[in-house]
Amino acid sequence: MSYVASRLAAVKPSASMAASLAARALRAQGVDVIDLGLGEPDFPTPAHITEAAFAAARAGGTLYTAAAGTPELRAAIAEKFRRENGLDYSADDVTVANGAKQIIFNALLATLEPGDEVILPAPYFVSYPEMTKLLGGVPVVVECPGETGFRLTPDLLEGAITPRTKWLFLNMPGNPSGAAYSEAELKALGEVLARHPQVQVLSDEIYEHILFDGRSFVSFGQACPDLRERSLIVNGVSKSYAMTGWRVGYAAGPAPLIKAMNVVQGQSVTSVSSISQAAALAALTGPQDHIGRFRDAFQRRRDLVVDGIGKVEGLTLLPPEGAFYAYIGCAGLIGRRTPDGTVLADDTAVATYMLHRGHVSSVAGSAYGLSPYFRITTATGDEILTEAVARIARAVAELE
Repeated sequence: MSYVASRLAAVKPSASMAASLAARALRAQGVDVIDLGLGEPDFPTPAHITEAAFAAARAGGTLYTAAAGTPELRAAIAEKFRRENGLDYSADDVTVANGAKQIIFNALLATLEPGDEVILPAPYFVSYPEMTKLLGGVPVVVECPGETGFRLTPDLLEGAITPRTKWLFLNMPGNPSGAAYSEAELKALGEVLARHPQVQVLSDEIYEHILFDGRSFVSFGQACPDLRERSLIVNGVSKSYAMTGWRVGYAAGPAPLIKAMNVVQGQSVTSVSSISQAAALAALTGPQDHIGRFRDAFQRRRDLVVDGIGKVEGLTLLPPEGAFYAYIGCAGLIGRRTPDGTVLADDTAVATYMLHRGHVSSVAGSAYGLSPYFRITTATGDEILTEAVARIARAVAELE
């Protein structure tokens, strides 16, 4: 007797979570491991946000909310889209879920029919293909190599679209590459999409505020307003406000899609925690000065890692344009031999070697659909990153 549904056969666990668990297992054995597997800010949630949650609990705001989220939070999200992105959505066009991941899950569950295709520019966030497969869709992976800046081009997009294409996923700046898109680049993709009315666009903009070198963020919705009725703009408070554990994501899109997603939400988790929603409301409506401080710290850490990895023979790193990851090319290590005689056959072997020899936890590029790379998070302290880069360099130096 099998207790597991067949739909799970092709679905893999989260690679980043698996890397972090492996690091914890070694730590439990007394090994000094630097865990750079999971991506979350190391800053505490700003105090005014935590205080707002406490006040809401004390005031009795502990009951169920509407599946779509509280009216106050949805209105604040609509105002955020107007203020920061030039997008005109009403509160009824907005939905709130337990993180951006659940927003994406709800959208796919509400729209995918068996065999529908989802275009995923690689490298992609590890959960995109697994959610697609779990809900009956077919991931269509489009490799976007370093030569393109890890960005999807109009020609690559055109070549991937078929009559079965339901969604195109964009993530900008991207996890794991940090690649960002200019307004002109988004408009060029929009011109392709305009010729294929069956394709919807899910624009994951969770790292919107973490852009480097003076870049300005342009939402897909702002760049391609003619595609408004086919666009779902996804965001959340996890990254910009150091609120990963509060689990609040949100999206705005066409009313029929938002309504369908709310049905899924209501019949699955009912709603997001009322206390977390109060915290998210304070995040979006309160002081925003911490965002610049966070961004400056992330850029300093980016620069530290880019400089350090650039000195390691056999490794390459295209400077990330945003987010807080380093997607490190390791083609120069493939085929080399470890001190115990093992040949590094692929980037999974490289990540394993870095963990057990270098004592640095990372995630193999194969999990993101583009090899040979490995990803580390740069969302941790300068001293920790300096030591991690030194460990990586030492481990590479020991290869034959």
